[in-house]
Amino acid sequence: MPTPHYVTLTDGQMRVWRSGSGPDLLVLPGLIEAASVCADRLSCALPGWTVTALDLPGTGGSVTCWAEDIAGLARLIADAAGRLGLPACPLLAFDLAAPLARALPEAGWRPDEVLLVNAAMAEGWSERRLHPAPLAPRADGTHLAVLWAHLRDAHVLEPRDAGHPAKAGAPLPAPAELDAMLRNAAGAPARYEALWSICLDAVRSTSESTDGTVRFEGLDEAAAHLAPMAAGRKPAGPLPPTRPFADPLRVWHDYADTPAGRVHLRRAGRGRALLAFQSAPGSSAPLLPLLHGLAPGREVIAPDYLGNGDSDKPERAVDIGVLADDMLALADALALESFDLWGTHTGALVALDLTVRHPDRVGRAVLEAPVLIPADFSADILDHYFPPLAPDRWGLHLLQAWNMRRDMFLFWPWYRQERAAARAIGVPDAAVLHDWTMGLLASGGHYDRSYRAAFRYDTRAALVRLTRPALICAGPADMLVEGLAEARTLAPAGTEVMPTPATVWYPGQGDEAVRATIDCYAAFLTAGSDMANPHPVA
Repeated sequence: MPTPHYVTLTDGQMRVWRSGSGPDLLVLPGLIEAASVCADRLSCALPGWTVTALDLPGTGGSVTCWAEDIAGLARLIADAAGRLGLPACPLLAFDLAAPLARALPEAGWRPDEVLLVNAAMAEGWSERRLHPAPLAPRADGTHLAVLWAHLRDAHVLEPRDAGHPAKAGAPLPAPAELDAMLRNAAGAPARYEALWSICLDAVRSTSESTDGTVRFEGLDEAAAHLAPMAAGRKPAGPLPPTRPFADPLRVWHDYADTPAGRVHLRRAGRGRALLAFQSAPGSSAPLLPLLHGLAPGREVIAPDYLGNGDSDKPERAVDIGVLADDMLALADALALESFDLWGTHTGALVALDLTVRHPDRVGRAVLEAPVLIPADFSADILDHYFPPLAPDRWGLHLLQAWNMRRDMFLFWPWYRQERAAARAIGVPDAAVLHDWTMGLLASGGHYDRSYRAAFRYDTRAALVRLTRPALICAGPADMLVEGLAEARTLAPAGTEVMPTPATVWYPGQGDEAVRATIDCYAAFLTAGSDMANPHPVA
């Protein structure tokens, strides 16, 4: 599988996918295939080359990089290529990325040859003015079905005739490959719409004699052209480390390699490390308010669990102990000898397990709403909470994911759809619900593994083993807040147990309540001498 990596520009980050070995080949994957899928495909089709495929500006891991025209977008790509240390090398561009490829020499990075694949397809779309229907998030989630149909039809139909299937071209994508592109495009739907329009408007028929590009109808022809070009070229160098932004409080993305897989991170701040562990089943994206609030005075690092979000998806059995071991391995990979912990729901159990088994590494731990529910309730959840969630050829899984996420705000548990199970938290607006759904989709068929682990863990047995200073807390809207009463009876003397004004990663909590809750966390984390003394208390 290709290796993901971030490169930090002045005002954003771009994600690239690296595969293969040999000299460098830069790839712009176009607007209907994810860069990860493209890099994987090219590693087989182009042996002897190191492929670096970019998430185009405004898509995937490059959503923070944006410009309003071809020249500006090309400058971002050129900047990324330069910061990655890519030498002058061949550039391979697909479908609507052709105008971006043509603009790169003027933008500051000059390839030694520009190869265009499926340019005729893009020209066909341009002739009939193909645009996706509006993709703004809708309360019913149907904008995801609209995007899926747009992407699938772009692969299936004749570019110049939407009434007939194309009989020639690359193999049609598998549902998982189409799902990867949907997630890339849906990271910022408005930007994907705009990028499509900008590139479509810039498409024009040109021959290789007029602009220096070489056009191919398919990848096989391009591969045959590239094969002899690899001889004598210098092998690609390693990718440079990802850098934080100049502003230390700005959240940046990174990856860390551990024995079990590559872990995706959100990071902010400088100083003593605080590892922040998410609730299941999505990514750590909902923890952004925590990163913004606690970064002054410390470094906050929020990983996606392996199997969740943008981290690797190893095939293995998962329990809380496994997740805690993963986080210890992450700390080792980041060279953190001592650190503090913050975790919520599933993350609270990961933090608890890590604290009781490795107290010599942990200073202080905030455990928000650890799972303390009756055994029969846990068994019911394990039986009903986790239906399979797998990409479907018609995109049916998208509405399933949307409605699961939505019903999690309506009922506790979400599958108990009755008046007595109604929650008072309220359904967030469509844009927020969209982001939460995208986190769930990023975890895909692995979404339930870390989630199930939380309801199988013996929280009660672990709580009595705490030896480090800990704060156990929960906000009033949290469905697990009632567990605080039992936590008071279980936690060792000196453990603080208290309600907080908010659950900061829930939407709609109120700015004042969120600030007050962040202040509670900060006061506890900076109390006493634990910042300097990571060893267990007597």
